[in-house]
Amino acid sequence: MKRSLSDLENNEFDLIVIGGGIFGVCAAWDATLRGLSVAIIERGDFGCATSANSYKIVHGGLRYVQHGDVYRIRQSSNERRALSRIAPHLVHPLPIVVPTYGHGMKGKEVLRIGMGLYDLFTLDRNRNIAAPSRHIPRCRFMSRLEVLNLFPNVNSAGLTGGALFHDGQIYNPTRLILAFLRSAFQAGAVTANYVEATKFIQHKNRVCGVEAKDNLTGATMHIRGKVVLNAAGPYAERLLNSSIDTQLSPKATYSRDACLVVARRLTGDYALAVQAKTSDPDAILSRGPRHLFIAPWRHYTLIGVWHKVYTGDPDKFTVTDEDLQTFLNEINESYPTLELTLNDVALWNAGLVLFGTNDEGKEDLSYGHRSRIIDHAKTHAVEGLITLIGVRVTTGRGDAAEAVNIICNKIGHRALQSNTAITPIHGGDIDNIDDFMRSALKNRPTNISIDVMRSLVRNYGTHCGDVIRLIKQNADLGTTIGNSTTIKAQVAYACREEMAQRLADVVLRRTDLGTGEYPGRCTIESCGQLMATEMGWDKNRTRQEVEKTVECYPSNIRLRHEYTTDT
Repeated sequence: MKRSLSDLENNEFDLIVIGGGIFGVCAAWDATLRGLSVAIIERGDFGCATSANSYKIVHGGLRYVQHGDVYRIRQSSNERRALSRIAPHLVHPLPIVVPTYGHGMKGKEVLRIGMGLYDLFTLDRNRNIAAPSRHIPRCRFMSRLEVLNLFPNVNSAGLTGGALFHDGQIYNPTRLILAFLRSAFQAGAVTANYVEATKFIQHKNRVCGVEAKDNLTGATMHIRGKVVLNAAGPYAERLLNSSIDTQLSPKATYSRDACLVVARRLTGDYALAVQAKTSDPDAILSRGPRHLFIAPWRHYTLIGVWHKVYTGDPDKFTVTDEDLQTFLNEINESYPTLELTLNDVALWNAGLVLFGTNDEGKEDLSYGHRSRIIDHAKTHAVEGLITLIGVRVTTGRGDAAEAVNIICNKIGHRALQSNTAITPIHGGDIDNIDDFMRSALKNRPTNISIDVMRSLVRNYGTHCGDVIRLIKQNADLGTTIGNSTTIKAQVAYACREEMAQRLADVVLRRTDLGTGEYPGRCTIESCGQLMATEMGWDKNRTRQEVEKTVECYPSNIRLRHEYTTDT
């Protein structure tokens, strides 16, 4: 997968996709699979923003039962099934326990009704998923003793047991995005990171391309296309407003969704739902405050999600120590024995997601319900332009397919129905992930540990052998970087095959090296030396890349890491 800017300028495409998050890459993959010529550009690296910083959950739609929203239940369950089928190495079931108390709204009786309806609405949730380990079981109820055995420190006053359901969890969101992107590339799409769309090119009332800037060199270019899909997330409106003076109605509202990463497991293999302080105003039948979730992820724990309406510059939002302490106070109040402090926060993840309409200062916030797909020919009399602003990672594939349906109709392309729900993406052509993993572990090279091999399978699927072949050419590439399960071969592979342009692309998005916690300057420098060899960087460029990568981590997180490491 190479970054070829000349191909962007020298062709006219059926579709130009702006934005390399989950919605953009899914649209590019869907369109190429239907036979369209596609270019996809991203102002930074692919998957570098909200998609990479989500809670890593593929929702199955259980929460929508209390909204009476059958459409979203079915949509979410279908998308969870699709991702489990086309990327079984990257998506797996996550068991979640909801403690029950008394016999009222927080008791088993109410939950039994809701979960019974959910199981009924999602009877086909495991259709065509071969591996038993990827099946979503029926909801079931647990005794008080079972819950206390799993979570001995949960509030036991009035505890009657618990409800167990499963959602999907993403092993590494950026690897999922890369898998969709590489699928599109292999099907003929022209892909380029660090290319920013600066304005739409118009002829009369039609958009016929984009003017773009290479953010690595500063060079400008013109990319021609029959239709442009604006999938730039929170940047989509800024591009519309500055380029063609077009505003969405109503204006989109965004939430800064944030979660914490703790560098150890707190709840074993099960996630725990605990009640927060705010309620869901859209619920027809409410059990009380919303839930926060304490979920195992790799060898970490994720805690979240906290929502805050954000109206500022998408490039300038942050999570302060004051925010973190507020979050910790809330989770400690819900689960006091955790006794979490700022020193326990290994990293925070946050991104801007489409949200509901809320009055200023409102405490109980309304979430976004649907992604927005806008045909500007209908809303602004501008042909050749579609905007897609997604509401959550779960619906990325399905919403992209809906947008591509509109695009095919616009250009008169008699395309077949979307097949992305059943077509494996790059690395995902695996009949049974359990059998595949067992075989990979059994036949791994002698210099590769079980933990490293398992990580390679989870990240690359059927293409883990491509990384291992580099080790056979150079045995030193089989050694790990620092204390991680990331090996040197993965850095070389990212540079040669996955369009990595900057050191942060490798540390934060192509590997597991820095996705769960700040790996430390020494580890980043070691990775920088490996990448310098691959990319031909001199000492000055290498030093700059190291500094830029270090600065990707919040200063408060870095300082605490260096302090705890030194002490």
